[in-house]
Amino acid sequence: MADVLLQARALTVRFGGLTAVDAVDATLHGGELVGIIGPNGAGKTTFFNAISGVIAPTGGQLIALGDDLTGAAPHRYAAHGIARTFQTPRVFADMSVADNVGFGMRFAGRQRSAPAGLRDTGEILAMLGLESLAAQPAGSITPSQQRLLEIGMALGTRPRILLLDEVAAGLTEAEVDAMARRIRRLRDDWGLTVVWIEHAVTTLLRYVERVLVLHQGRKITDGTPAEVVRDPAVVEAYLGDEMEAHA
Repeated sequence: MADVLLQARALTVRFGGLTAVDAVDATLHGGELVGIIGPNGAGKTTFFNAISGVIAPTGGQLIALGDDLTGAAPHRYAAHGIARTFQTPRVFADMSVADNVGFGMRFAGRQRSAPAGLRDTGEILAMLGLESLAAQPAGSITPSQQRLLEIGMALGTRPRILLLDEVAAGLTEAEVDAMARRIRRLRDDWGLTVVWIEHAVTTLLRYVERVLVLHQGRKITDGTPAEVVRDPAVVEAYLGDEMEAHA
């Protein structure tokens, strides 16, 4: 098994009386392509926020590369090679597309080792199909291109783990499939561990190798797509008839 990059141990996040993430265990290995699915309110984005340092957990532990980062600031997570996107793209509208990626590189500094492609703005833009837009202001490109650009900004930090939060939201079916192929290439070509939250469940299940299913803050299963779509608890909680085509 590849190296363990990140471990969540009984990770718990509470907001007042609401338990948004309830004692979730998860282990991420080098080079994995993992999907996270679950109904609205299942705790998916809160889980991402906790494992990227955006919010501090109220219980459990987060271990990255052997270091306990529980409660640490986001920059500590970034320094351990964890990068993420957000549901609403966060780009610098007045800066060029290329300069947005360059900002990610400056944020991370130059010291971290990475595949050659992650050290070059042009190669990152080419991977994402944005090279022809490099000089354009980020605010002038389409929303789907801005989603790709936010991935480029995250890649500029030279991560080992890339957390993608609904990057296919609002895209056409063809755009969703193209996005999924690019996500697969990030793993295949550059060896990244990619963790992808997505409502486009059918597409996600075609591309990922492992799936975590969250329901009401709890992890109800963790397995291959084939295992997940046959799990009675998953079908009852979330997938229902939609998944019968995969069984």
